[in-house]
Amino acid sequence: MNENSMEFFLPDLNATDQWGQQLAQQLPLGTIILLQGDLGAGKTSLVQGLGRGLGITGEIVSPTFTIVNEYREGKMPLYHLDLYRLNTLEVEYLYPEQYWQGEDFPLGITAVEWPERLPQLPSQYLQIQLCHQGEGRSIALTAQDWAMDLKELLPPS
Repeated sequence: MNENSMEFFLPDLNATDQWGQQLAQQLPLGTIILLQGDLGAGKTSLVQGLGRGLGITGEIVSPTFTIVNEYREGKMPLYHLDLYRLNTLEVEYLYPEQYWQGEDFPLGITAVEWPERLPQLPSQYLQIQLCHQGEGRSIALTAQDWAMDLKELLPPS
């Protein structure tokens, strides 16, 4: 297994949104993003930036109660899953793999909040850990079997 990691700081929610837009331009089709962080850490804000970067013009909201939000109007689909309210068995019945296997749904970017509830992690993913630090967020990136250099994903200095 090939794993690498990197950390950096984003000063505010606007920077988080902008970094999400940047990521959308760089991530390849089929990317799985595992989002970790406390409630209110900025996971959905990051996904909103991803959506804007993909050209999605509609409102991007947290799927806390809908579990999955699908956005297909951008340059590639964006699937946003929030597993917070589910236990592992319920997640298994949801069959989240359908969003990143490209069989039942067209490949796109899949962002999963609360991935620790997945019965099994995908074999390849980008994990983004967000932690509050004042008005900003510290970001820890970890890539599992990832071909891209994480330095390419850093926000501009």
